[in-house]
Amino acid sequence: MIQEITSATNQRVKDWAKLQTKRGRCKQGKYLLDGWHLVKEAIAAQAPLLEIIFTAESKHHTDLPDDLDVPYFQITDSIAKKLSTTPSPQGIFATVALPEPNAINPDEVQGAWLFLDQVQDPGNIGTLVRTADAAGFAGVVFGNGTADYHQPKVLRAMQGSQFHLQLVDADLTDWITSFRKRALPVFGSELNEEAKQYDQVGKYQDFALVMGNEGNGMQADLLALTSDNLYIPIKGYAESLNVAIAAGILMFQLRA
Repeated sequence: MIQEITSATNQRVKDWAKLQTKRGRCKQGKYLLDGWHLVKEAIAAQAPLLEIIFTAESKHHTDLPDDLDVPYFQITDSIAKKLSTTPSPQGIFATVALPEPNAINPDEVQGAWLFLDQVQDPGNIGTLVRTADAAGFAGVVFGNGTADYHQPKVLRAMQGSQFHLQLVDADLTDWITSFRKRALPVFGSELNEEAKQYDQVGKYQDFALVMGNEGNGMQADLLALTSDNLYIPIKGYAESLNVAIAAGILMFQLRA
């Protein structure tokens, strides 16, 4: 059964609009997907969908599978514009349950992991997650000070790769310490010619790579915890590489 909502002052609409903020997401225990690509990826990944929301004019709601056991809500175009952070919303949304905090134990994970230390730019984060997905990584840990990956701009930038990986909010000190105790290498990244060159450390299946803030790089206390800190030599005249580009080079170089 489809419930129709035509008023922007409806309480459900107000609650959905609050999902654009971290406070609203935490209070309601869910986040909002905007656009067919993200909704489709969430369905394919069997993400914990809570609601499907669409306009009558949306060309995608007829593509929804028949066996989704969630409430359906039909909204107006004006409500869709209220819910979306894009200038031309596609008219289809879904809400998804937030993951349980600390649901993933660093003492038990396997595979290659990307750790993000205070990375802020949504576009960079999206590229980092998509590249980790392409490189066959198991997951991404969003350390303290890194942008919330449930915010709309980051969700769009990840383009659905978030459903192919494990994403975790956690203290990187705990995760690095856990990996080191298990004798798993943890590689930092550093714009320092005295660091180890990135192509001289071999390839691995189980390891972590830490990428730091766009302007300041990794925090010194984290650099001190790693197995090795890696440097990508600059051949030309640029001062440095974009964090997402550098991460792409390192991820494909390190991953066995």
